Amino acid sequence: MLTTHPFDDDKLREECGIFGIWGADNASQYVALGLHALQHRGQEAAGIVTQDGSHYHAHRAMGHVAGNFDNDDIMAQLAGKVAIGHVRYSTTGETALRNVQPLFAELASGGFAVAHNGNLSNAMALRDRLVKRGSIFQSTSDTEVIIHLVATSLYDTVLDRLVDALKQVEGAYSLLIITPLGLIACRDPLGIRPLVMGELNGATIFASETVALDTVGATYVRDVEPGELVVVTDKGAQSFRPFKAMKPRPCIFEHVYFSRPDSVAEGKSVYEVRKNIGAELSREAPVEADYVVPVPDSGVPAALGFSQESGIPFELGIIRSHYVGRTFIQPSQDGRKTGVKLKHNANSALIKGKRIVLIDDSIVRGTTSLKIVQMMRDAGASEVHMRIASPPTAHSCFYGVDTPERSKLLAANMDVAAMREFIQADSLAFISIDGLYRALGEERDAASPQRCDACFTGLYPTTLTDCPAGANDLAQEQAMESSLPVAATR
Repeated sequence: MLTTHPFDDDKLREECGIFGIWGADNASQYVALGLHALQHRGQEAAGIVTQDGSHYHAHRAMGHVAGNFDNDDIMAQLAGKVAIGHVRYSTTGETALRNVQPLFAELASGGFAVAHNGNLSNAMALRDRLVKRGSIFQSTSDTEVIIHLVATSLYDTVLDRLVDALKQVEGAYSLLIITPLGLIACRDPLGIRPLVMGELNGATIFASETVALDTVGATYVRDVEPGELVVVTDKGAQSFRPFKAMKPRPCIFEHVYFSRPDSVAEGKSVYEVRKNIGAELSREAPVEADYVVPVPDSGVPAALGFSQESGIPFELGIIRSHYVGRTFIQPSQDGRKTGVKLKHNANSALIKGKRIVLIDDSIVRGTTSLKIVQMMRDAGASEVHMRIASPPTAHSCFYGVDTPERSKLLAANMDVAAMREFIQADSLAFISIDGLYRALGEERDAASPQRCDACFTGLYPTTLTDCPAGANDLAQEQAMESSLPVAATR
């Protein structure tokens, strides 16, 4: 299986991306193109479900969109003017075909297909209750809980049943659902996960990112608002807001890493925000160096911003190969070392004898940073400094991001000085949480943050019913970003 990030073992990974369309001939072909644009959001599996009159058609497969949905015979089977699709990383449920979305079920009200971006933090508790009442689950995905809640609801219409179901879940969800009523798009009341709406020749489109709209030639209309349900039928799109209004908390990491840089998130250019982050990082943690070197590819925009603000030249000191997948890497230690150089290689002629400042988006376990720093030293760098375009990742995410358990997060177990020593850099600095908000053009409200920044601060926006004992008791940790330094040098 190929990956978009060469050091895939040490990166936060979005759970998935979703794309849907109502009212287009060959709807599945548009969905396949849209999923191609969202491939960075999930590379374990992909699926498409279409509706053709009263008939539903589905194809789900492990691996990338390419190779699974560029087959004419498969696409010909996915007939209909309505379609939804999904690309997946697993955060809940095993990596298996039965968990690949969109999920589909025949309910009393008719067919029900759902694609979900996010994670339900009370899915296990709800699942236990449903099983005791007689529900039989076909997957281990938290998304199937929504189907059973809809199926067992006592309300009459499919829309009322869906609202009833969603009022019982906690956590993050952006959903695309095909029912006999129409195509339904909805977003949780906090708007943690993104969802945008577009238009193409009279067809209505929904996607996780605007780049998917660009890919199919659609026009961006607006974001689906937090807590909003949009129902699209032959009569057009109708908006409902059945949930209690809440202060939105969209995921701040979309701007740091998850979204493609050519997307627009919440009206802000992701590329420009990342350049702003680099500039802010340069002001907060200046360093004397000969070159600013991005860690490909996610560190490039922040490195450009750091270079422009500091006046230190930007150079490609690390060259990435785009043709190496995980399956090529041997499991032995020697194989893994070789694999690092197959994916990334130092530009030795440039690096030798120079002071280098490396820019990356995050440090998770620290293994990636250690390898990169050593690569620079092996190439002859006289000094290797590291600057990180996000605050220390000290808390796990429970809202649809594949993060290690907290005990494996480097920042949860070490201060910045110890982290610097671990990765063997001459200096290490992270952007501050307030600096990250400034890069977004905002002033952070520390008492009530306007975004979900829990991976940095421990300030989770919802209850965490399914989490281990103590996961909700974060009072001692919530202010750690103001009590710990964000920079360290030898």
